[in-house]
Amino acid sequence: MKYLIVGLGNIGAEYQNTRHNIGFTILDAFAKASNVFFTENRYGSTCEIKIKGRTLLLLKPSTFMNLSGNALCYWMKKKEIAIENVLVVVDDIALLFGTLRLKPKGSDAGHNGLKNIQEILGHNNYARLRFGLGDDFPRGKQIAYVLGKWTTEQSEALPERVERATEIIQSFCLAGLELTMTQYNNKK
Repeated sequence: MKYLIVGLGNIGAEYQNTRHNIGFTILDAFAKASNVFFTENRYGSTCEIKIKGRTLLLLKPSTFMNLSGNALCYWMKKKEIAIENVLVVVDDIALLFGTLRLKPKGSDAGHNGLKNIQEILGHNNYARLRFGLGDDFPRGKQIAYVLGKWTTEQSEALPERVERATEIIQSFCLAGLELTMTQYNNKK
């Protein structure tokens, strides 16, 4: 069984370790823990992880956030992965920092990466793991906050939250969406 795990983010040194790149950060941690390395490919960096008879293709799109749907659709078709086995890892300012929510579908909530994926797919029926960034920014400063670096306090808490996110990804692939939501969605 094959899965496509897409971590949303932007390429380039100026975006490294920013809040908006949490999808890349989580996939990097997952790959490192699995002793695999990303290689540059069409529409992004990819690596494969094998877990209990399943193949997970991790994808960090190189299309920039606003065109993430192009990368997702290309790899979904190339590897013949069903939409039920696709998981998008994304940041969310509507959730408190570090909150993790797995959803089977939903709106783009104003997120340009999700908006593009929905436009390309023609629907919003795909799983997404939302990582809370919080909304601790002055009115009109959302972009600066999202593209900003983590605070010291956030940086200290980040490794544990990233590790929990990788557990959720594994559970999604091994136990399925519903059981994973039940197990993780209301835990701190």
